[in-house]
Amino acid sequence: MRATVKKRPPKSETEVSQAEPAPVFHSWEERIAAGKALRENLPRSSHAKWNPPAKRLDPIDILEESNRDRLPELVPIRYGRMLASPFTFLRGSAALMAYDLASTPSTGIRVQACGDCHLLNFGLFATPERNLVFDINDFDETLPAPWEWDVKRLAVSFAVAGRDNRLSDAENRKVVLECARAYRERLHEYSRMSPLEVWYARLDAETLIAMAPDEQAKKTRQRYAEKARERIVENLFPKIASRAGGRHQLVDQPPLLFHVAEPDFEERVREGLAAYRESLSDERRVLLDRYRLEDFALKVVGIGSVGTRCFIGLFFDEENHPLMLQFKEACRSVLEPYAGKSRHDNQGQRVVMGQRLMQSSSDIFLGWTRGRQGYHYFVRQLRDMKMSVPVEGASAVQFKRYAGLCGWTLARAHAKSGDAATISGYLGKGDTFDQALGDFSMDYADQTEKDHAALVKAMRSGRVQAIVEE
Repeated sequence: MRATVKKRPPKSETEVSQAEPAPVFHSWEERIAAGKALRENLPRSSHAKWNPPAKRLDPIDILEESNRDRLPELVPIRYGRMLASPFTFLRGSAALMAYDLASTPSTGIRVQACGDCHLLNFGLFATPERNLVFDINDFDETLPAPWEWDVKRLAVSFAVAGRDNRLSDAENRKVVLECARAYRERLHEYSRMSPLEVWYARLDAETLIAMAPDEQAKKTRQRYAEKARERIVENLFPKIASRAGGRHQLVDQPPLLFHVAEPDFEERVREGLAAYRESLSDERRVLLDRYRLEDFALKVVGIGSVGTRCFIGLFFDEENHPLMLQFKEACRSVLEPYAGKSRHDNQGQRVVMGQRLMQSSSDIFLGWTRGRQGYHYFVRQLRDMKMSVPVEGASAVQFKRYAGLCGWTLARAHAKSGDAATISGYLGKGDTFDQALGDFSMDYADQTEKDHAALVKAMRSGRVQAIVEE
């Protein structure tokens, strides 16, 4: 009997663009040369200017469109947080910047991009071995896309945050140049390593402390590491949960933490949890099965994520040791309209796969699920030694050092998935691209301030509603 083979429908143009090409091997020298050749059609200086398109869409319209599938009662909180400063506006407007970046020059070289690469989406967190590492820690918007988009958003975030800290533009430009230099030089180093060497590379807390330039910086880094180690579930859950009727229960703190009062909600949670379990490897299912779910509630997080469906689950084992998991809604990446659809139908899986590809080490409970109502989620531990470096009040020197660490980290992330040698060949050994990025960042910082002012005006006119928290 002959087997019947079902033919797969023809791929769409988007699917073809996202498909993995057959590997073609070229020497390091050939790829460096290919990168240099790209300068003929796209000079590195062409990245310098930000010129808004003549028919640039209204930024408020883009923000409103990004609210389409959010919980409407939470959107005013999102706007309230974005109103605080141009930097908080930048953090919450990844969709707007993705729209703008799509009109800027690009070499056409794609990497697994973060998609929301700003300075507070880097920080410390725990590896499965309980070591502290410094890495990118937010991947809600991750998607294969031009490498320039991550670099430009990261650089702009330093320029905007620096202005919020009352640093001069001359100081902010030096910070951006340090970020670009670190990215360029570290990427060149990674281009000479084997794929395994790049994959194993990581920047841990001990290394950060050891490379501190002076005693004061060393003490500061030690203090951050100590604080991060204290950010564990055993110290968190007593602050947001109580015990009643022999069970632990999360304490409602509306509108930021509250239980969902729907008849079939618990049943849907159990279904989603079972689907999440299937996304884990066998040995991690065994680990998860040692815990029982005691409570589940909606929690508002971040700025850009406010209004999306984000829940926390409180679990305990038989000896009442706690585990807290975050179930965060994964919408389509803000890069998708310009970079193409993800190869993953489940947007939670898109986030997880992108995170595993970019990070040096990822959470053991990282997985995904789909709700009965069609929403997609990715899952991870809540606050497992996760800590962003506080930048409020940071000096120009501190900003510059931190920019170098972020540029270094982004270079490693891009080298894991992209052609580091070709990008490195394009960037070269001089600072031509660095200087161009400095110009672009200052120009786009101006744009961010204008767009932030537009949101303030929209709030005052009643076009948008905002809740400013105390």
